[in-house]
Amino acid sequence: MPSPFRVGLNPYGLTYTLGLQGLGTPRANPAPAGLEGFVATARRIGAKTLELDWRWLVGRPDDDLRRLGQDARAAGMVVICSTWLLHEPGEMLESTFRAARLLGAPLVRMHLAPVLEGARAALGDRWPAMVDHARRVLVAEAARARDQGLRIGIEDHQDFGSEELLALAAEAGDNVGIVFDTGNPFAVGEDPVAFARRVARRLVHVHLKDYRAQWTDEGVRLVRCAIGDGCVPFAELAAVVAAAVPDLPVTASIEPAALDARHIRLFTADWWQGYPPREARELATALGRLRVRRLADDEDARTPWERGADPAALVAYEQDHLERSVAFVRRMGWL
Repeated sequence: MPSPFRVGLNPYGLTYTLGLQGLGTPRANPAPAGLEGFVATARRIGAKTLELDWRWLVGRPDDDLRRLGQDARAAGMVVICSTWLLHEPGEMLESTFRAARLLGAPLVRMHLAPVLEGARAALGDRWPAMVDHARRVLVAEAARARDQGLRIGIEDHQDFGSEELLALAAEAGDNVGIVFDTGNPFAVGEDPVAFARRVARRLVHVHLKDYRAQWTDEGVRLVRCAIGDGCVPFAELAAVVAAAVPDLPVTASIEPAALDARHIRLFTADWWQGYPPREARELATALGRLRVRRLADDEDARTPWERGADPAALVAYEQDHLERSVAFVRRMGWL
């Protein structure tokens, strides 16, 4: 069977190596690999998708961006621009759209809110205001993107559920689709396979992410691991994509999760405030998956970043996860 995915790389599993982790703080990598190192890594693994962080692109000369896009295409890579909303007055995405045009990138991937761990209720009245802002900006910028021949993909970034993302995309227009992060449905109380089935007809990009879970009194702590070493059911997800996504192969990026673990407090009543109803059978399925390869309750699950490790150890940790992830994706026949 042909691969349902056109697999490449994004920077978010290599944030310390590349200099994005702790950017502007004393803990940032003193010798970051940066954009050039990221592109070299993508070439080395044979990436077919190259997802670029907007902070590398804004302000670069036009010729540099054109050359970067041409070189990527010559290497067989589809370029994607990655950005997010800052929730500032008068916010627009034109700087990212400019970079996408010059790079020849057909898709701008974005997340809509700064919420992580599904912790929307902690924002109180600020959350509805964030949703309103995201909706207004998305609708306006989707129209601008359409005029420039661009698509937008909105991601499940531990903030919105599948039904909410689909409603936002439908309101914004037919050039707005869903970016599916395979590990993030757990963070909003959804099962990844059920999530994939719901969004498949509008799926435009995938982040291949995995987690190992550590159970707590309040819920579960999601800890990063190499792709294939955790609880995400990748074979089932690939089958859903192959059967239901209209335009294959869909671009995908390898993305080992963040260096900070995510504590999903879904065993507390307050955490659920503001979420639409979730069927008990689906939640049970998700919780069952989280027990696969779970971490012991008393295990020190901190990443080297959380333990304050030195730069060499942090780079080695990220590199190990990348190499194991690439090996898994190759075994699956996706790269």
